[in-house]
Amino acid sequence: MLIHRGLDELHPLPNAVVTSGTFDGVHRGHQTILARLTEVARASGGESVLITYWPHPRTVLSNDSMDLKLLTTLDEKIDLLEQAGVDHLVVIPFTRAFSELSSAEYIRQVLIDKIGTRKLVIGYDHRFGRDREGGFDYIQAHQNEYGFGVEEIPRQDIEAVGVSSSRIRAALDAGQIDIANRLLGRPYSLSGTVVKGRQLGRTIGFPTANLQIDDPVKLIPANGVYAVDVLYAGQKFSGMLNIGFRPTVAGTHQTIETYIFDFDKDIYGEHLTLQFRAFLRPEQKFDGLSALVSQLKQDEAAARTILV
Repeated sequence: MLIHRGLDELHPLPNAVVTSGTFDGVHRGHQTILARLTEVARASGGESVLITYWPHPRTVLSNDSMDLKLLTTLDEKIDLLEQAGVDHLVVIPFTRAFSELSSAEYIRQVLIDKIGTRKLVIGYDHRFGRDREGGFDYIQAHQNEYGFGVEEIPRQDIEAVGVSSSRIRAALDAGQIDIANRLLGRPYSLSGTVVKGRQLGRTIGFPTANLQIDDPVKLIPANGVYAVDVLYAGQKFSGMLNIGFRPTVAGTHQTIETYIFDFDKDIYGEHLTLQFRAFLRPEQKFDGLSALVSQLKQDEAAARTILV
């Protein structure tokens, strides 16, 4: 997959089959669009092109931008789109000035002049241009003027999978990992660097890797204990994860701490990816360290059973 960051160096392709959108999560609904995009491109001997925007438009335009947390960082989205078989990814820096383009200006300046679109494949509710004024009906009415075709994926095809980015965010906020993973079509993941914490875990027999997340806009699921797969240095390990404030030991800020099973390495400064497999229990305060250790042993047994 070729990645084009911005439009300045982009030149029209001879037979571009294009879709566009934020594609946060690259979930099963998005995968329906991507499957059709690549199918149309192959059938016409063309190249598939996906236009996306970074930062997320809501972080630029909305008053609640500080509250928006995303399912995928830009790097994660790039990896997932490459796995989906997209030939070209165009990442447009989203600014207020860009948001002021009318639908006609967007079509002419981006889709035609820069990409050379021959066919546009969009979901039933896709909108573009200033105030979301453009859509399938607008393009269909101006096909002869613009010189490219448009295909709208039917509402029933998208809604058949019953998925949206907002629904997945709500599931993760509630600790409903099973629902989120089903809608994503894969385990939800967090990636980051291992940093030093208070190192209390090793004193009670549960040494943990304290993770500093790569991107502050990434959604962190609800506080609690989870069974996770841990990806490190090209290998997969099993583990259990605690997200929360560690009330039993008077924690003062949220941490993301993973106890990796059957693992004994110093990995400070190393990069880990956690794949969420199951929610085990909410975070709770125990009556002392002995009660905490007893519960952690139960959590470990439950996680090992799930992760076999």
